[in-house]
Amino acid sequence: MSPESYSGTGEPPMEAARYADGSITYPPHPLGPGGAERTGTVDLSEHTATVVTWTTSTATPPGVREPNHLAIVEFDIEGESVRALGQLTTDEIDIGDDVKPVYAEELRDPEAGIREPESQEWDGYRFEPID
Repeated sequence: MSPESYSGTGEPPMEAARYADGSITYPPHPLGPGGAERTGTVDLSEHTATVVTWTTSTATPPGVREPNHLAIVEFDIEGESVRALGQLTTDEIDIGDDVKPVYAEELRDPEAGIREPESQEWDGYRFEPID
């Protein structure tokens, strides 16, 4: 992602796509669920979400922390439901808890596994409970 698309914090956005029919998807796609054209983006890192469900994986891919706590969360963006799957910062979480996206420079160790570190981005967002 280009630095000019980063927010004022210097962190890249957690970008979702907005479509002509009002729908929003994460991750973004060229066309919306009903085939509508993309009209803009929404930075989900500026919003909070609610935990829909979560689990802990103890059999993780190379370079991913173990145990790895994962959640499906739901954002309410202007009445549109947007769901995302991502890592949690803790296992002290319950269904229905509110969380916020927090930026992580490395979601996994780029030196682990078979891919060249330069072949993909290793950063992203985790979800942290809101106190």
